[in-house]
Amino acid sequence: MKPVIFGLSGEELTSDEHALFADVNPVGYTLFRRNIRDRAQLRALTDSLRALHGRDDVLIFVDQEGGRVMRMQPPIWPDFPPGSAFDALYDISAMTAIEAARINAEALGLVLNEVGITVNFLPVLDVRVPDTTPAIGDRAMGSDPMRVAALGRAVLDGLEKGGVAGVIKHMPGHGRAAVDSHFELPHVRAARETLEQDIAPFRALNAATMGMTAHVVYDAWDSGNCATMSPTVIRDIIRGDIGFDGLLMSDDLEMKALKGDVPTHAVDCIAAGCDVALNCWGRLGEMVAIAERLPDISDDARRRFDAATAALPSIAFDQQRLDHLLARRDELLALAAHLSDAKATHAETGASWA
Repeated sequence: MKPVIFGLSGEELTSDEHALFADVNPVGYTLFRRNIRDRAQLRALTDSLRALHGRDDVLIFVDQEGGRVMRMQPPIWPDFPPGSAFDALYDISAMTAIEAARINAEALGLVLNEVGITVNFLPVLDVRVPDTTPAIGDRAMGSDPMRVAALGRAVLDGLEKGGVAGVIKHMPGHGRAAVDSHFELPHVRAARETLEQDIAPFRALNAATMGMTAHVVYDAWDSGNCATMSPTVIRDIIRGDIGFDGLLMSDDLEMKALKGDVPTHAVDCIAAGCDVALNCWGRLGEMVAIAERLPDISDDARRRFDAATAALPSIAFDQQRLDHLLARRDELLALAAHLSDAKATHAETGASWA
């Protein structure tokens, strides 16, 4: 098994992909809009990946956060709100927000479960600050670390109830990045003491089976390497201070925060301590080069992979349950909007609010 997650080029496996994947046996696969047409096609695609490996527990990932980040789009699939919706509800009622986040995540899980996807790249545990890049923006679930942790736990629990696993991201925290790592490399110059706020949600959820690194340089920890490529950050902060012992994957290695060629990035992130390299774009030549240069998965990474696959939930899809969850979620979010409007009206008129 090679320590890599590969993307696919289209809506079905090509003969070249089939041959490569059968030979390489990657850790898993990640899907994008180019791979997705409708329910029947998507289920056939994920079934073909399971058939290729002869296992039901193949790790098949997707970024289905809600808001701006949704690979499976309406009207075929339901709409889902961004993380900031639950942050806003938390201002009104913490328990209601936690319940709404859990319900929403369970619905998300069922939607993915139906089409054979086993893992969602969620929750986002980045703590928002005033100059957080818009690339994170409304994807974040708040600016208070314990609020983010509480909502993140609800998301992990909900996904599991819906039949999929989650991935905590982006370790050790992308919230202080003021630029978009899809296009340039962020540098965070905050002191170690300040960065304790960023790692707090990850520490609170360090029992998660899977996590993702950030392509961000933290000068207080390693001014020469982004977290994905930093043995110091991975060993001392992610594995050490955070205490995460789950399967650790890089963020997408084609992001422009990283300079150079993708196969070298794959080798370097594994050498730094990532368990798995993430290569999203399904370019055959690039995937062949990565497979040729990567070592086989390490013993520690294989242990974490085995633990992650063993923990995959097995839940039957239930359309009535999905409909109920979506209706209940919308009721809770509508209540938040109503109470927010009422507060605003009272503030404008000078009336007291109690």
